[in-house]
Amino acid sequence: MLNEIRQVQANADLLFSEQEVEAALDNMAAQINEALAESNPLVLCAMNGGVVTAGKLLTRLTIPLTIDAINASRYHNQTSGGSIRWILKPGTPLKDRTVLIVDDILDEGFTLQAIYAYCLEQGAMSVFSAVLVDKLLDHDKPIKADFIGLEVENRYLFGYGMDYKGYLRNASGIYACKV
Repeated sequence: MLNEIRQVQANADLLFSEQEVEAALDNMAAQINEALAESNPLVLCAMNGGVVTAGKLLTRLTIPLTIDAINASRYHNQTSGGSIRWILKPGTPLKDRTVLIVDDILDEGFTLQAIYAYCLEQGAMSVFSAVLVDKLLDHDKPIKADFIGLEVENRYLFGYGMDYKGYLRNASGIYACKV
């Protein structure tokens, strides 16, 4: 497995450098700080992919907020998605809260849609979403993110929280696997 990971990493195309991603995070934070300034949001980190984006974004947010995590997975360390599996639900009550879901990527949109619906079912007053990457597809998605860092072509990505078979989330740029 490690040989496969090293080969994927060595042959990947760098789409966005660390500096470009950090600038996108600055932009997202400015938008969130303005839009949610008076809302006392609960920031829900969508695990595992959202951990890098949430961590980097939180230090840029200057508004009062609380944090928690949620984990609904379709990929299970594979390269294609299946059915939604709930792994972790937030311990913080969502009732009457403004919720900001933070995730690494908006791909097909099914996971984000499920998390969004869960928040509303739990009584959230309003739900927003922030994704580092919005993947451009040739069809409509069931949900759109409110705050987007970068848009990218439809390729398999890793880095900044996005993984290849559970690895490479820690890459300090956004890379596309060679086809």
